[in-house]
Amino acid sequence: MTVVRALARPLLSTIFIVQGAKSVRSPEPFVAKAQPVTDRFVPLIKRATPAQIGDRLPDSTENLIRLNGAAQVLGGLALATGRGRRLGAVVLAASLVPTTLAGHSFWQETDKTAKGAQKIQFMKNLGLMGGLLLAAVDTEGKPGVAWRASHGAKAAKRETKRAGRLAKRETKQFARTARREANLAAHAAKAELPFG
Repeated sequence: MTVVRALARPLLSTIFIVQGAKSVRSPEPFVAKAQPVTDRFVPLIKRATPAQIGDRLPDSTENLIRLNGAAQVLGGLALATGRGRRLGAVVLAASLVPTTLAGHSFWQETDKTAKGAQKIQFMKNLGLMGGLLLAAVDTEGKPGVAWRASHGAKAAKRETKRAGRLAKRETKQFARTARREANLAAHAAKAELPFG
């Protein structure tokens, strides 16, 4: 791991660990802003997901805030420690969507100053999401699964062609050798005939 990655991952995850822990311990301050989002999206999520998942989704906004906070803590720790870092980054990016919609809905603000402040926070969260998406696809310079699969298929195709050319060359060589041996045997047989 490079020094940049060793510094960047904990720096990127700090806000999520701190705010996630705060949400788990004390969700009440966030309920008023989160309520419109949860009231709107929870029924959609319950309809869109299989019954086993939808039935387990909490109905209470406080519990949803706690769940989102726990996801942020776990995702932040995974990203910061490097264990499950890519999955952690995906979890953090997903948890940032409801947080941003609930906490920084600048389009609903009427006060120009408040609208400007919320727009800045909204864009900051978009920037964090961009960083998380980069962290989610970072393979630390090692080829990813998709690249290895396509590269492996190309290598197999190349090796198959090479083996085919080699087999064709060896077949031609074998045929030439067989003809030469047959000609030599025919000449030897002819030389041994008494009337040759």
